[in-house]
Order: sequence, then structure tokens, then C-alpha cells
Amino acid sequence: MEQSQSFLLTDSIPSLMKRYSLPCIISLVVAALYNIVDQIFIANASYLGSYGNAANTVVFPMTIIALAIAVMIGDGCCAFVSLCLGGNRYKEASKSIGNSVILCIISSLVLSLVYLIFSKPILSLFGGSVNETTYTYAKAYFFVITLGIPFYMFGQTMNPIIRSDGAPHFAMMTTVSGAIINIILDPLFIYPLHMGMTGAALATILGQIFTACLSLWYLYHMKNVTLTKDSFGIWPDLMKRFLVLGITSFLSQVSLVVSMAAVQNMCMKYGALDPVFSQTEFAQIPLAVLGIVMKFFQIAISISVGLAAGCIPVAGYNMGANRKDRACELFIDLLVCEAVVGLAALVIVEVFPKGLITIFGASHESTYYTQFAIKCFRIYLCMIILAMVNKGTFIYLQALGKAKESTFISMMREIVFGVALPIILPIFFGLNGLLYSFPVADILTALIAVYIIRQTLLELSV
Repeated sequence: MEQSQSFLLTDSIPSLMKRYSLPCIISLVVAALYNIVDQIFIANASYLGSYGNAANTVVFPMTIIALAIAVMIGDGCCAFVSLCLGGNRYKEASKSIGNSVILCIISSLVLSLVYLIFSKPILSLFGGSVNETTYTYAKAYFFVITLGIPFYMFGQTMNPIIRSDGAPHFAMMTTVSGAIINIILDPLFIYPLHMGMTGAALATILGQIFTACLSLWYLYHMKNVTLTKDSFGIWPDLMKRFLVLGITSFLSQVSLVVSMAAVQNMCMKYGALDPVFSQTEFAQIPLAVLGIVMKFFQIAISISVGLAAGCIPVAGYNMGANRKDRACELFIDLLVCEAVVGLAALVIVEVFPKGLITIFGASHESTYYTQFAIKCFRIYLCMIILAMVNKGTFIYLQALGKAKESTFISMMREIVFGVALPIILPIFFGLNGLLYSFPVADILTALIAVYIIRQTLLELSV
């Protein structure tokens, strides 16, 4: 029996944000910690060190590709289900969830097969060839991670769908419990068992398997949508309707991979021209450090995405019920929250960069490692406030059904600015130009976002 979610039309906006966004933030931050926890334990293992860090950085984009497909399916379905529930279209909601499950299973198996067949060129594309030791570590880590891709994608696809069913706390629990398993097993496999990169990857996928199992259990215990045997199938027309709502989530993730490929290759190219990092024993340092900085950014941006993604069911339901005034209020509150969290992150990276790098095993490395890391944190993330506002904007826009505007901002940030600037600026500023590319991209994106935000608020106010 379907349950009413009419409280989404009556409860205060701040209370709804707290109810939906907080569990989503925790879920996404914990999901980000899967890879970050691996890197922390890897960095502090003397027999892995910066080589293991660099290897982890090389593999990271491949997990983002898997995440991109999963969130496209999950976020699209989440937004569509919320719109359906707001309009009392329960049958469509049920079929879209079943369609999403089938689509996730098929795509995850295909992606795993592609990774296994083309592992060597893929690792080389993302900087694995910087030196032999880094490649060896990356290959071992990538193989095990690939085996867990289907479980990872299923858990990430189901997370927003569970939230759309009115169970944000259960969605949070599925991710948190899997991460706890990872955190427990990581030090066990890496230190006493000395399993190295293989152990770190094994700890990760065991946590992901547990998350997937909990998500599967929830499918049979949904509250607001009744799933039957007929709910599961492939309906192209329905698929187009919900995938278009998730295309921005996909592009924001997959375009990040394109940007990372550009950054990591330019890092290798201009690192080889640097008087210090051109030396074989230090060649992996820029790649390892950039990976660490990106991981911190991943935590911050997970909060940003969690704030916005948590608002999707609320915004979608209200838009479905033609309550544009509440959607407008929610958008304004979201932008304020994004800016406040961005400011807190900025203070951390500018004031405490040495403390952050110490967490990732700086005590085992040369002074060049620490010096470059401090500079990287302070320059690369100096516009993190704008980055968070930008990210929150184009995620919320998809909840309003504004797929074109959302996609445009995302593509400009990650593809046009995110790829072009890392290629162009180092020509003039060397390795430092690579660091400048990130804040410049966020400034340019913000100029576009401000215009679209203003137009959207005017439309919602009518």
C-alpha cells in the first residue's frame, strides 16, 4: 500500500532539508571515504608510500566512471519517482524503479568486462606509466576493484531511489555500514597481512558487497512504491523520461574523468620538465599529491552534492504538485548552505594544509612532497566556495526538470574549462599553471551560473 508524502508540501523547508539532505550528505561523504580511506592507509604503509598513492590516483577516475553511470540511473529515477509521487502516478514510479535495476545490472557487467579487457591502455591513459612501480601497484589495485564494480554500481544506483521512497536514513545506513567494513579491513589487510594494493582493494569491494545486499533487501520492503514482477523490464520510452533527469549527474561525473585525464597527463608532462620532479625517485610526487588534493575536494564536493541531491525528492514532489513557491525557497536556502560549507572548506585548506598532508603519510616522504602539497592545496582549492555553489546549482536544476540548463553549466565547467585550462595554462606557467586551472575554471563557471540562477528564481517566483 502506497503511503502519502504530502508532508513534503506542508513541512517547513529547513526541516525538510535537514531530514533529506543530512542523510544524503553522510551517504556521499562515506562513499567518498571508500577510496580516501584506502589512500590514507596506503600512504602510511612504508612499503607502499607515494608510489601506492600515485597508483590509487591512477585508478580513481575509473571508479568515477562507474559512479557516473550509477548516479545517472539512480538520480534520474529518484527525480522521476518524486515527480510521479507528487502527481499520484504510482504505476509509473514502480516501473521506473524496476527498469533502473535492470539497466544498472546490465551496464555494470559491461563496464567490468571493458575494464578487464582494456586495463593496460586505461591505466596508461590516466598516468600509470609515470614509472614501473606505480604501474605495478595500479594494475593490482585496478583488477580487484573491477571485480567489485557491479556491487558498487548497484549500491550507488539504489541509494537515491531509496531516498525517493521516503527512507533517507536507510539509504545512509547502507553506505555507512559498507564503509565501516572497509575501514576495519583496510589496516588488517595492508599492515599485518601485508597484502598491499590488493588488500586495500579487497577491503573496499567487501564493503561495497555489503551495501549492495542491504539495498537489495530494501527493494522488497519499499514503503511508497509497490514493486511487482511486472515492474522489472526494459521500457525505452520510460527510460528516456527518467534518464534525461539524470544526465546532468552523469555528465558532471564523467566530465570530471575527462578533466582528470587532462590534469594527470599534464602533470606527467610538466612534472618531467621540473628540475626536481624530473628525477626518477621524485617523478610520482606531483601525481600522488594531486590525487590527495582531489580526494579532499571529493569530500567537500560530496557535501555539496549531498545538500543538492537531498533536495531532489522535495523539489520534485513540490514541482509535481505545482508548488513553485516552495521550490524557490528551497533553492535559495540551498545556495546559502553551499556557500557556508564552501567557506568552511576554504579555511581548512588555506590554514591547515600541512596537517592535511600529514594524514596522507608526509612523514615518510621528502620535503619536496610536503612543499608541493601545501602549495597545491592553497592554489588548487582557493575557489572552492564557487565550486560548491556551481555544483549545487546544476544538480538542483535537474530536480526542476531543467535538464538543458543543468547540462550546459556542467559541460562548461568540466569539459570546456576543465580540459582546456589544464592544457593551456601550463604552457605559460609550467606546473603552477596546472594548479591555477582549477580556480580559474570555477570563476568562469560561476559567471554563467549566476545568470541561470537569476532566471530560474524569477520563473519560480511567478
